[in-house]
Order: sequence, then C-alpha cells, then structure tokens
Amino acid sequence: MQFKQKQISIYFIPLALLMMQSCSQHKTPVVAEKFEITDSLLNRLLIDTVQQANSKTDLSFSAKITEDQERKSEIFPMVSGTLRQISVKVGDQVNKGQTLATMSSAEMAGFDKEEITAGSELKNAERNLKQAEALFENGLSSAKELEEAKNEYEIKKAELKRASSVLKLNGGNKIGLYAIKSPINGFIIEKNANSNMQIRSDFGKSLFTVADLSAVWAMINIYESDIAKLKEGDQVNISVLAYPEKVFTGKIDKLYSLIDQDSKVMKARVSINNPGYTLKPGMLATVKVAASTGTNLPVVNARAIIFDDNKNYVLVIDPNKKVRVQEIELGRKTADKAYISKGLNAGDQVISSKQVFLFESLKK
Repeated sequence: MQFKQKQISIYFIPLALLMMQSCSQHKTPVVAEKFEITDSLLNRLLIDTVQQANSKTDLSFSAKITEDQERKSEIFPMVSGTLRQISVKVGDQVNKGQTLATMSSAEMAGFDKEEITAGSELKNAERNLKQAEALFENGLSSAKELEEAKNEYEIKKAELKRASSVLKLNGGNKIGLYAIKSPINGFIIEKNANSNMQIRSDFGKSLFTVADLSAVWAMINIYESDIAKLKEGDQVNISVLAYPEKVFTGKIDKLYSLIDQDSKVMKARVSINNPGYTLKPGMLATVKVAASTGTNLPVVNARAIIFDDNKNYVLVIDPNKKVRVQEIELGRKTADKAYISKGLNAGDQVISSKQVFLFESLKK
C-alpha cells in the first residue's frame, strides 16, 4: 500500500510542475503606457516664447538714493556768538530767504556800526564833492582838488556798499539780532544747531544743510565683473520698497572710475526728476540696466530651465502641440533670464510651469 502511494506521488509531481510551467507561459505581460501631455493639460500650463535679445541684457544692481550734490547748500557760521532761537527741524521744507535761526554776537554787532559809519562818511564826502565843484567853477580851486574830492566820494560809496552787503549777508537788523537764512528752496537734511549753543569762530561743521529734492541721485554699486557692460547714457529703471508698483526712469550720467577698497564696487550716478518729492535720501533701490552684451542670443525666462545630471533642458512645444525634451546650452544666465547659445531659436515655445514634474515623466 505504501509503495502504491509513493508511485502515485511520483506521477503527480511532474504533472503539477508541467501545469504550472504551462500557465506561466500563457500569462499576458503588462505593458506600461507612455506618458503624454494632453491639450487640456497644456491649456493649464504657463507657456513662454523665446525672444531675440538684440545684443542687450538686463543687469540688476543695488543703489542708494541721495540728494543732488549740486542742488544743496551747507550753511556755516560766519562769526562767533550764541544761537538764540532755532526755527526749523530736520525734514522741514524751507524757502529761499527763510530764517532758520537767530544769533547774537558782539562781532556781528559791529556790522551795524560799520554801515552807519560808512553812511556818515559818504554823506561828508558828498558834501565835500559839491563844495569842490562849486569852488572849481568859480576858479577858487584846482582841478586836482576836484579830482581828489571825486575819488574820496567813490571810495566812501564803495565802503558803504561793502558794509551794507556784509550786514545783509549775515541777516543784520537794528535790534542786534542776526538771522541765519536759507539761500535756496529745499528741505533741511542736516542740522547741527541747538538753542543757546555757543558758536566759536573755528566751528568746523555746517549749522544747517538745505537740499533741493526736486531732483535726486541714485548711486549704483557696480561689481568689477559688470563694469565693462555699462556706459554713460544707458537707460535704467529704478524701483524702491516704498513704492513697489512705481518705476522711475533715468540715464547713467556719470561713471566714477574708482573702486572702493572696502566694498570692492565702482559707483555710477543716475539723476532722477523727483516731482512730489517721492524719493527720499537714504532709500535703498534696485536698478535695472539694459546693457550691451556684444552678442545676439535668444533669451527665455530662466524659470523654464531644467537642470538635470549636469545638463540643461527645456520642454519645447512643436507646431503640432507635441512636447519634447530639448537639451540646451547657456551662453549667459541672470536672475530672471537665460541666454541660449544652442538648442533654441527665437519664436520657440517652452513650458514654464510644472516643467520638472513633466520632465521626469517624459524622460522615462
């Protein structure tokens, strides 16, 4: 009985193996579907068109807004004395001739006396001249005496003019106080004066600095690698944090041919009209310059570039709306633009959203 069971088992085992092998041979293999980008998906993606750069590239620099150095006035103390009253603060708008402070000074008080004395001497010289003319006409004096009287009159007239000019320059008045006045329209951007402050004749600081802010400067920081790309006359667009929606325009009107040893940058200057005094000295700004590159490469938004395995790719849409992976070579890349030396032409359309996910799906 046991022999029969073993014999049956010997027959069944090869049969079972044969049936399993037969089943495995007839099993249908699973074929993975190739990934395709449909029209409906394309309609939801961001598409960029490759442009021709026309030998221009946009460079971005940091800058600082400053007052126009040719439109400001530093007001220094003329003599020693004591400041009695300060009429303005930093940031105040002032007009030409407006009193900024009053000052009492023994030295300045002498200007009144000089004008009075010069006036009196001029009157005496005028009387003497009239007498000399009358005597000369009557033959009682010589031409030399008349000429001397005329010269004395002219000297005294000049002395009075000088004394009056000094008194006016220093804001003199008849009560012994002298007004320090603004020579221009503008804003107080610096103040080194306080009430009851003692001013010596060797005081080295300006009491006030007044700047006309109807035009300002943007001082641009340019690194050595970009110096050769810029020139005077280049158009610039300027933006500041305070007004992100507003763009100010101007031209580079001066390149300073010096490198700062601390910051390692060269300065460039842009003059900007500032109606409404929107731009304030001290503001930080971003300046974009359309600079010359010397090349004429196609340019595309940098967001479209895919970097994979040390190579650059884009997803190009052909006229039949089919998407292909295109390897490219970069001639130059900025923060927001890529200049293509090989692989793209002006007019090509590339995908600029979800492109990394699509690239991974298409390359499988």
